[in-house]
Amino acid sequence: MNLPAGKDTINILGLSAFYHDSAACLVRNGEIVAAAQQERFSRKKHDPDFPVAAIAYCLQEGGLTAAELDYVAFYDKPFIKFERLLLTYLAYAPRGLVSFLKAMPLWLKRKLWLKDYIQNELGFTGKVIFPEHHESHAASAFYPSPFTEAAFLTMDGVGEWATASYGVASGNTLELRAELLFPHSLGLLYSAFTYFTGFKVNSGEYKLMGLAPYGAPVYAGLIRQELLDLREDGSFRLNMRYFDYCAGLTMTNARFARLFGGPPRKPETPLTQREMDLAASVQAVTEEIMLRMARHVHRETGMNKLVLAGGVALNCVGNGRLLREGPFQDIWIQPAAGDAGGALGAALYAWYRYLGADRHVSPNGRDAQRGSYLGPHYRTAEIENFLIANEVAFTKLSDLEIAPTVAKLLAEEHVVGWFQGRMEFGPRALGSRSILGDARSPRMQSLMNLKIKFRESFRPFAPAVLAERATDYFMLDRESPYMLLVAPVLERWRMPTDEHGVTGLDKLKIMRATIPAVTHVDYSARIQTVHPADNPRFYALIKAFADLTGCPLLINTSFNVRGEPIVCRPAEALACFMRTNMDYLVIENFLIAKRDQKQTVQDLSWQQQFELD
Repeated sequence: MNLPAGKDTINILGLSAFYHDSAACLVRNGEIVAAAQQERFSRKKHDPDFPVAAIAYCLQEGGLTAAELDYVAFYDKPFIKFERLLLTYLAYAPRGLVSFLKAMPLWLKRKLWLKDYIQNELGFTGKVIFPEHHESHAASAFYPSPFTEAAFLTMDGVGEWATASYGVASGNTLELRAELLFPHSLGLLYSAFTYFTGFKVNSGEYKLMGLAPYGAPVYAGLIRQELLDLREDGSFRLNMRYFDYCAGLTMTNARFARLFGGPPRKPETPLTQREMDLAASVQAVTEEIMLRMARHVHRETGMNKLVLAGGVALNCVGNGRLLREGPFQDIWIQPAAGDAGGALGAALYAWYRYLGADRHVSPNGRDAQRGSYLGPHYRTAEIENFLIANEVAFTKLSDLEIAPTVAKLLAEEHVVGWFQGRMEFGPRALGSRSILGDARSPRMQSLMNLKIKFRESFRPFAPAVLAERATDYFMLDRESPYMLLVAPVLERWRMPTDEHGVTGLDKLKIMRATIPAVTHVDYSARIQTVHPADNPRFYALIKAFADLTGCPLLINTSFNVRGEPIVCRPAEALACFMRTNMDYLVIENFLIAKRDQKQTVQDLSWQQQFELD
């Protein structure tokens, strides 16, 4: 191992920034000490800025200053990315001039001098390491996984040049076998349809995935015929005559609109059957590409396990099909699969590849991500002082009282904000910053979407289920701790329905299962399995609910409203609670009832604070 003389502890700060979802991570001797996205502190969703607050948190959690860091690792190589931008602009010149002029100031001011910028911002004089973008993704996928060896597959919009890559990982090595290069990108294809259906790029892709079951894949043939030259190995070339992202300010062009029967849907206008069918079509094509890629990777590497990262790996419907229909015995997906996870990957790459440290997996078969509970936590005294200072009426519960008390409230169809322990790293709320409800309730899906989250009615909710009971309810034979696998609800919980003539969003009105709030219109569910080793308090709550009702699962959705980053601090949790129709809030041991709080003047101006996603 290539350690500096006299050092037995190595602290590495990983960073991602300047595109979307900037983040920081601290790795100490290979262990993940802390990780967080900048958006949670700045309150600006998908914040791309240099992650000053996230860095400050990581250093505080690690008990050191920036000057005491040994290495800093940034998640991509800015000079190669700049080369791609220049060559792309030249290839499309003069058409891309406006886009070029918009991008250049940030490059000339910061990105081309990134090493100096990082050192100056941090007050750090040591070594800065720059792994390639997809190396960072691959490192984030493999090194925290429970596997000693695996194939890796990364898929996103674009890094430097690569948009997808695969290879073999074993011990501390990552061996790249092949890449797919820009502009041919599965992530950008999906984002093009995200834009065209009226959702925000790099934010609304999961909405498109949630919309897909309301439609039929009637455009899938057209996509394959006109937009793609898809090969058996999953590689493809996009027909760039239909896309505008290389030179323009939009993802698609007028030719794309003519192909799909009209202009893009304007954001916030009513959804039509066309958008639902487009969503179903691009989702079907995406799953086909993911499956072809996985089969090719399996043939070429001979591995029986697969790890995934990159933004496309957040497509949990595709991941579920990979698990059920793909050739691999098991898969593991980095929970912060997008660019935020690049910070973690860069730091782990520095530890294992640059320094050559040995890698050991846990003998108990669990991963090194520790449930992804890697963010800030708050002490009991700190929370109590905050509540008293803000004249909040509360009841303090003992550790033993929390689970049965909250389980009873949930069984009475109350909606509960749940703020516990360390905040999650990644886009999913996993029982630390969550809003919880009773999945058996027929009214809960509509109530939570429209009156609590203030978001679109079509979006499904996820179940958090006791790990050992998941197979009782879902067609899933293993853990899914990061809510990254979609699987069908078992037949035994489904209800007879008459859907003749029912189309579009009217499908929402049909009750399909005894757990209707977490059963999507195609009988699927995006599952989080909860294990006591990862989150004992959340596990105890669901167990208490199961003891009370016989149902071992709850609705688990992120603690925020539409457009708002997930809450980080108690103050944000209290503000979100008071502004919405949640009934109770539980911050650590403190139970807060809405009915006991002072009446406040109804003021909806806060909704302008967050840009709609």
